[in-house]
Amino acid sequence: MKPASFAYLAPDSLPAVLAALDEYGYDAKPLAGGQSLIPTMNFRLAQPAVLVDLNRIPELSGIEMKSDGGFTIRAMTRQRDVERHGRLPAIAPLLAEAMPLIAHPQIRNRGTIGGSMAHADPAAELPVVAVALGATMHLQSRGRTRTISADDFFQGIFTVDMASDELLTAISFPPWPARSGWAFLEVARRHGDYALAGVAATITLDATGRCRAAKLVYLSVGDRPVNARRAAELLTGESITAGLIQAAAETAATTEIDPAGNVHASAAYQRHLVKILTGRALHLASQRAKGPS
Repeated sequence: MKPASFAYLAPDSLPAVLAALDEYGYDAKPLAGGQSLIPTMNFRLAQPAVLVDLNRIPELSGIEMKSDGGFTIRAMTRQRDVERHGRLPAIAPLLAEAMPLIAHPQIRNRGTIGGSMAHADPAAELPVVAVALGATMHLQSRGRTRTISADDFFQGIFTVDMASDELLTAISFPPWPARSGWAFLEVARRHGDYALAGVAATITLDATGRCRAAKLVYLSVGDRPVNARRAAELLTGESITAGLIQAAAETAATTEIDPAGNVHASAAYQRHLVKILTGRALHLASQRAKGPS
């Protein structure tokens, strides 16, 4: 299929991009990697009057390391560049584990970090990782800049807290805590397909070996990344045991997700997957947090 007709702008500066978004508002759509936008335009699910190409703006790309161990990924950074970053496994192991699960290498070669975040597909891996790691989203318009937590940024299916004249310019990640473990697991019919269900889990232990903090965030089982706070709270302050892991998995699967089901998996099967994946993820994350035995 072919897209509806549209005007095409290719600004060579960030102020010019912001001016275009300010002028055209909801009639405009930023073009990043195009891996989600172009197919939706071809199916005429999206019909922007104006495309504003971001690919000539060098300051929107790159990864900046912070002195405290945190880092910032600018929005136009290609997913493949993040995946291949040599320091990523040490400073953000959860993100490093999730990156190869995003679609296929051809998609990651072109797709951008910011494009995936702004698209807010509830089946996407990157929004889930952003919520699990407590990332901060940086937004800019012609008149202001602001930040918002990833947890608040994602508001529903393909919906984010971003005005028509705003652009997502970067995503900042806090330092990876000491004595922390992680796991990113998902089930898909084939590698590269959208996951039927998936989970990002983190566990941080205190000096006594008890859980100081935990996160469980799910994809493909709600209209946004599902942050299972009650299940995570069951772990906090406790020693991680098989029974506690089972209780957290049961809580997440029965009370905290709201899967709609689809042609590939019923809602009941998605709940079953969440229970199994949560158990496996928490076991793996707790073992990693304890370190080599």
